[in-house]
Amino acid sequence: MSITVNYNNMMTYALGERGISDAQLKEHEILAQSAHFQVEAGRGRGMQGWMDSPYDQAEVVKTIKATASRIKKKFDNFVVLGIGGSALGPIAVFTALKHYYYNELPKKLRKGPRFYVVDNVDPDRLNALFDVINVEKTVFNVITKSGATSETMSQYLIIIDMLKQKLGDKAREHIIATTSENKGNLIKLAQQEGFETFTIPGRVGGRFSELSPVGLLPAAVVGIDISRMLKGARDMDRKCRSRYISKNPALALATLQYISMKQGKNISVMMPYADSLKYIADWYAQLWAESLGKEVDKHGNIVNAGQTPVKALGVTDQHSQVQLYNEGPYDKVITFIEVGSFRSDIVIPEGCEDFPDVHFLCGHTLSELMTNELHATRYNLTRRGRANYTICLDAIDAYHIGGLLYLLQMQTAYTGAMLNIDTYNQPGVEGGKDAAYALFGRQGYEDKAEEMRSFKADSEKYII
Repeated sequence: MSITVNYNNMMTYALGERGISDAQLKEHEILAQSAHFQVEAGRGRGMQGWMDSPYDQAEVVKTIKATASRIKKKFDNFVVLGIGGSALGPIAVFTALKHYYYNELPKKLRKGPRFYVVDNVDPDRLNALFDVINVEKTVFNVITKSGATSETMSQYLIIIDMLKQKLGDKAREHIIATTSENKGNLIKLAQQEGFETFTIPGRVGGRFSELSPVGLLPAAVVGIDISRMLKGARDMDRKCRSRYISKNPALALATLQYISMKQGKNISVMMPYADSLKYIADWYAQLWAESLGKEVDKHGNIVNAGQTPVKALGVTDQHSQVQLYNEGPYDKVITFIEVGSFRSDIVIPEGCEDFPDVHFLCGHTLSELMTNELHATRYNLTRRGRANYTICLDAIDAYHIGGLLYLLQMQTAYTGAMLNIDTYNQPGVEGGKDAAYALFGRQGYEDKAEEMRSFKADSEKYII
């Protein structure tokens, strides 16, 4: 596994008194090993079915590849309807591994259908999609485990109505349902309508689902090697089997983040230095926020745990956010993602000889500029005592992306165990859903509607 983690710049070795000492790591060794034991003990159980994903999908992968091959031959567009992990994972992997302008390429170069993800209910956005696709040449992949996700199911209702008006009984050939095997509305609809179906394992939650059919089918349709993704995840899993901080990269990062939270560093910035990895940060933001942001611990104690994730992009956000990171509060841990070798490069040609502050760039490459700006930013933050660490990928390919996703999932699982919270629930999300149901007058939510009516109305005093 050629993914390395460099956490020198978290330690007193580099940061001085603002860093974490070897003694502090030693003090947290028992806690870290306990977290490792808890995660391993839960492997494949409860909501930790995601840990089996790299190992138990051989038959599913065969079916996915066959379906993807058929879609490539028959259809011009593939549209994912989903929200949260059902959308962020497919977006992140597609952006990481496919051509930056994939949809604009001619079909002979794409070698697959155009790819879209609709992850919101903004009517302008959905109508704009209909302006650029022919629904009769499109497959819609509806992804919701419960089949009751309001946003996704509203999209489904609009799409299926449109397809039935245009295609009648053949509409079913344009829908693929990715959902629970035996629970919820979507599996019932799929059985009634005759939709092709892929199942989300019951023990896999949305934000941990990218290495399940949720993410594997969209990836395969656009020509990503999903077997290599799973191989990368397997190799990272093996690397994380050690209970020692010094040998397990995910456990090391979890321990460092845990200590940092206790020191008051309540913001986690992810800053990849590659445009292709921009949406990995978006995917991570959901993983980290929903998993760790909890009001109570497992014993019911109020803890208000968590660390706010922030998305940044190198070098773009050196010109927007890095000023704050250098001179603002000492409340952040910055995760850099470095790429060892880009897929292509460009030499900066000769020119501007009369302008030394430009000409020094000539003869160098854009990848050199990207990498040097990362190293310079990291150096400047470190000399100012700002905590940061770097995850380095030798290359951006299916193998390394699979390994990276799994590394970040393991880090999250370990951190949740250290915080003694339920990493896999999301009661704060459910509260908002219940309020929305009440506003629509959904049956069974009358008490919530009454509660909302009795809540303080907005005061005109504070409206300008």
